[in-house]
Amino acid sequence: MKKLNIKPLLIIAVTGLLLSSCYEKFDPASYAPALNIGGYTSSKQIAPSNLVGFWAFNGSLIDSVSNSAGVATGTGFSAGFKNLGMQGADKGYVLFTPGSAITGMHSFTIAYWVNSPVNANGIVGLVNLANTKNFWGNIDMFFENGSTLDAAKFRAHITNGTAETWISKDGLPNIFTKWAHFALSYDATSETFKLYVNGSLIVTQVQTGFGPINFTNSGNLVFGTVQFQTTPSQTSATDAQSWASYLTGQLDEVRIYNKALADGEVNALVLLEGRGK
Repeated sequence: MKKLNIKPLLIIAVTGLLLSSCYEKFDPASYAPALNIGGYTSSKQIAPSNLVGFWAFNGSLIDSVSNSAGVATGTGFSAGFKNLGMQGADKGYVLFTPGSAITGMHSFTIAYWVNSPVNANGIVGLVNLANTKNFWGNIDMFFENGSTLDAAKFRAHITNGTAETWISKDGLPNIFTKWAHFALSYDATSETFKLYVNGSLIVTQVQTGFGPINFTNSGNLVFGTVQFQTTPSQTSATDAQSWASYLTGQLDEVRIYNKALADGEVNALVLLEGRGK
């Protein structure tokens, strides 16, 4: 029988092992282009100098801009859109005392994610800035009565001194029982309100003569209900109403800017947060 010379085979095997140790294992992800949406790679990069309030609700009620915390009544935390979120409840809400960076805004954008069941028991307040002497607040945003699973009704009300206006949108599909993103902005220069749902502009409303916002009798920010459903009411003008209720779903990633974000900025914010950025 012919002898097998194993020395050349051993040399080849050892050489291959040495060569393979010189190279890292191929990782396809490392060759993928970096995420870039509208020129941004993170939601933190969108108008950071204009961000005057941000509640991630990731296990706390702290506003990461002011480092101050809100006060909860009946609410908790549960799985949010990103990490944890505020878990609402019947007769539950969160109050936060805003500083002048928020109460002194002349233009604004308020953006947030909400996951709500159909509001069968009354209007459901989302993110609101109280007016301590008026029936309605300085900023009110809520799901209106008469909403259905396939057709949500959204309302926003803004008080500017003695003036006020409403922004309304009915028939919004695919809002309830899933996460949806809302953003409301006002540009004082153009006197224009814009409402965005899931990053898409759906309402543009020019309010001629409205001018720069000047909130009066500013009270707390109210998360999860409207101002007069708290105990006690946030306004001396009224107490709780039978046609109003509470957010029993979740609220997350609430951001307040002191400028009207551009359409592309709102869209990028939604897409980046949707990717956990």
